[in-house]
Amino acid sequence: MAIAQPALPKAKVAPWNDPVIRGWFFQIVVIGAVTLLAWYLVSNTLDNLHRQKIATGFDYLGREAGFEIGDTMIPYSPADTYARAIFVGMLNTLRVAILGIILATILGTLIGIGRLSPNWLLSRICEWYVEAFRNVPLLLWLFLFYKVISEAFPGPRQAISLLWDTIFLSNRGLYFPVPFAHDVHSWMGLGLLVGIAVAWSISRWAKARQAATGQPFPTIWAGIGAIIGLPLLIWLFGGAPLDFSVPHIKGFNFEGGTVIQPEFTALLLGLVVYTSAFIAEIVRSGILALHKGQSEAAYSLGLSRSQATRLVLLPQALRVIVPPMTSQYLNITKNSSLAIAIGYPDLVASVNVTINQTGQAVENVLIIMAAYLTVSLSISLFMNWYNRRIALKER
Repeated sequence: MAIAQPALPKAKVAPWNDPVIRGWFFQIVVIGAVTLLAWYLVSNTLDNLHRQKIATGFDYLGREAGFEIGDTMIPYSPADTYARAIFVGMLNTLRVAILGIILATILGTLIGIGRLSPNWLLSRICEWYVEAFRNVPLLLWLFLFYKVISEAFPGPRQAISLLWDTIFLSNRGLYFPVPFAHDVHSWMGLGLLVGIAVAWSISRWAKARQAATGQPFPTIWAGIGAIIGLPLLIWLFGGAPLDFSVPHIKGFNFEGGTVIQPEFTALLLGLVVYTSAFIAEIVRSGILALHKGQSEAAYSLGLSRSQATRLVLLPQALRVIVPPMTSQYLNITKNSSLAIAIGYPDLVASVNVTINQTGQAVENVLIIMAAYLTVSLSISLFMNWYNRRIALKER
């Protein structure tokens, strides 16, 4: 029969030697020190602003802005408020950032795959592309692209006419027709969203069907049909309106239609080619991280090089590619603030004009910081979710 051993008395430890108590103590001290420092900086800043008779607060956002914005996604006039002017600049930043992320991902992936091509000329061209664009500062590329675009094309009166005098290319931008506003357009937008949801559902159903039966399904064509077909059917049932606003020269510029301005083109082009060079190296390293047996197994099954890359290598390389790709997406968003150097009216440009007119620099800088922080955290959250979704599930 086992005899229970008496429990040893617990050694007494002085409070200052207890690691738990000591850890809580130092954390409280650090938090208190940071809070005091923040309180000192804020109170000192407010006192200095009050002494210099500079207004504080965000009441100015409701006042009339009084300045033009050359490129807008929503209606805007100088009679609108500072808040709307800043919102217009934020939309311009989001537009170039989202398009830049999409185009840089596509181009960078193609360049990265091209660097691994057995074709010597193609791989050397891709290598030169990467080395040229990633080793020169982005700001210099923006200056170069803007200068080329603004000087390579003629003025509006001598604009290059395309497609039966409906599209015009000049140093003011690319002018092209747009349909007049119609009630059916909002329904077409709703149909587009429904089509995207249907395409996503078809993709999930096709994957489950193939896993269960081994039979493939033309997911891509079905998705394209849903995304394009639904808005097209709505347009047909809505009377198929074909009234367009066509650009035409009037005075020293064009009227009608819409325009892609050279500042936007130069900024988007600079962000895409610069960031795609980094993405290309990420894609190349992700594919090289895979064991060569993966490609050999794909070739032994009779897959072509493009099929092996698309169906075998890239899906596995995503687990290596996604984390560093997140950093490049954040860089595109933050580097878009260089737009002010070539005159594109982004968030920073709108806020700079607001600072010059109101003198409230602290509040406006906080708005810029909060906007970029929100966008960057949103991108990070989405990419982290996607990274967890494609990660290997451990038992």
